[in-house]
Amino acid sequence: MERFDFGGEFVWQPTPEYVSKSRLKRFMDRHGIAGFAELLKRSTEDLEWFWSAVLKDLEIEFYKPYERVLDSSQGIAWTRWCVGGQMNIAHNCLDKRMGTPLEKRAALRWEGEEGTTRSLTYGELCRETNRLANALRGLGLRKGDVVGIFLPMVPETATAFFAVVKIGAIVLPLFSGYGAAAVATRLADASAKGLITADGFYRRGQKVAMKTIADEALSEVPSVEHVIVVNRLGVEAPWNEGRDHWWHELVQNKTADFETERTEAEDPLMIIYTSGTTGKPKGAVHTHCGFPVKAAQDMAHGLDLQESDTLYWVTDLGWMMGPWEVLGTTLLGATMVFYDGALDYPGPDRLWSLVRRQRVTALGVSPTLVRSLLRYGDEPVKKHDLASLRILGSTGEPWNRDPWLWLFKTVGGERLPIINYSGGTEISGGIVMGNVLTALKPCSFSGPLPGMAADVVNEKGEPVRNQVGELVVRKPWIGMTRGFWKDPERYLQTYWARFPDLWVHGDWAAIDQDGLWYILGRSDDTIKIAGKRLGPAEVESVLIAHPAVCEAAAIGIPDAVKGESLICFCVLNTGFAATEVLAEAIKELVAQNLGKPLKPSVVKFVKDLPKTRNAKVMRRVIRDAYLKQEMGDLSALENPSSVEEIRRAN
Repeated sequence: MERFDFGGEFVWQPTPEYVSKSRLKRFMDRHGIAGFAELLKRSTEDLEWFWSAVLKDLEIEFYKPYERVLDSSQGIAWTRWCVGGQMNIAHNCLDKRMGTPLEKRAALRWEGEEGTTRSLTYGELCRETNRLANALRGLGLRKGDVVGIFLPMVPETATAFFAVVKIGAIVLPLFSGYGAAAVATRLADASAKGLITADGFYRRGQKVAMKTIADEALSEVPSVEHVIVVNRLGVEAPWNEGRDHWWHELVQNKTADFETERTEAEDPLMIIYTSGTTGKPKGAVHTHCGFPVKAAQDMAHGLDLQESDTLYWVTDLGWMMGPWEVLGTTLLGATMVFYDGALDYPGPDRLWSLVRRQRVTALGVSPTLVRSLLRYGDEPVKKHDLASLRILGSTGEPWNRDPWLWLFKTVGGERLPIINYSGGTEISGGIVMGNVLTALKPCSFSGPLPGMAADVVNEKGEPVRNQVGELVVRKPWIGMTRGFWKDPERYLQTYWARFPDLWVHGDWAAIDQDGLWYILGRSDDTIKIAGKRLGPAEVESVLIAHPAVCEAAAIGIPDAVKGESLICFCVLNTGFAATEVLAEAIKELVAQNLGKPLKPSVVKFVKDLPKTRNAKVMRRVIRDAYLKQEMGDLSALENPSSVEEIRRAN
């Protein structure tokens, strides 16, 4: 990884229609900016101008105007935003829509795995939110209290989110697939006073209980005084009289009017716990003027989301892309789609049929999801008319070339841009992203988002081009986390300790000769063999190019001679058998493509790879499991059984 030679050609060029109608072009024209490069320069050199312009462009309304847009007097890591301003983001997402044409437009369309559908206009979502907000107030929940949301992706999830925000409380989103220990850890760390959950949900035709998991978790969290339960499945649920309340009973007599709590712009809005493989999860704190503004700006400037658009991003509320979708679409007046179920059930075309039925115009997926759907071939896609699509988005982890091209050609018909997006929970969205004004190569990003002073540096902190380095950010941005909940020192050590006043994100990145950016994986996933640094994505791209391999993960393990040796795990496509002959053929393929010194020592075949619900392959978990080491927090894993299979592989 000392040099960068990604190669590849431009495969998508912006058409006059994409450019002329884009939100980014309108923003640039409004401020007399001729090109994207000029916008990037001005947006990072004049932060006061840029973020004030974004707030105005998004029509963010304040109860009390801010005195200045940012204040870094306590250090860049502790920059304050919209100083002195008062606003509640729920007012901007919902309240101000009332009495306007948007009141009758769809805010949310939902589909359940079993086929049930529902739709809520902006007016209906606002009124339902108000009823629940009145109910929360009636239970004694107040401004500053933390309320967990442990729900599948159902309409009540958006209602619950906004109701908590409306009363001035703090949202704690929880992944719907968590076990009791993971739920308990997060609720206890945040000293939550309330929890909103469901009796259960459907997954692959089976009923999965949630309330029993919530009850088990709450036995360890005495701070939670009230539990509100959505009747999703209509099944009996264990009950704690006095603490537990059915949602439908709680809201049935509540008024649809509610005066939204006035909050400071920098009041906490949300705590999102990031998953880690070591130590306890980190609670990233976000504010009313932070996360939502950054989310909407990214959707506007990168994804080009318009009021007329319908966005479906494959996500769960417990991943930052869930709150991102809820807040960003409503701030822009667009429509969001929720789906509660498996995307290849009852058949491999479920995702594509959903796009057709819900008339999705912007679809967000992860590279891992695409790789898993690739095994079914082109036919499930071609069965459905996907003409509604105009934008494809992707995030989660680095791409491999062949799956990217499949999405571009088979799903997008070579007419749609793939807006690649990378950042994180602590960013409130992206550091780098594509857009509809610049040409794209496979797997690439156009560059940093406007307002993000991103760079790629070597081990000395010096900028590098056309080679791999660390992704950093040199200046503050409005969506930056305001620190970790009750742990400021850990926040500083995680992001600010390596170089003075430089956010080190922990990703390998590169900028090619044409100025396009690439994210190549976590820097702590790097493999070093006989002095040569190697990124897992480089190996995995070769592995999945073999017709037998559906998914792959590459790790390095200690080697007395070479420093590290390369171990590869492969999930096979249907019709291929796990044999020694196949393993040797795969080893040779890697050697041919990357060089004989980088030939894998071992190729193992497994049924699944450990992944988070947001489809990140957990390579550090794979490495620790293979070496039979302590693995730390595994609560974010969607498929913990995969870990044991890897343990047995060695």
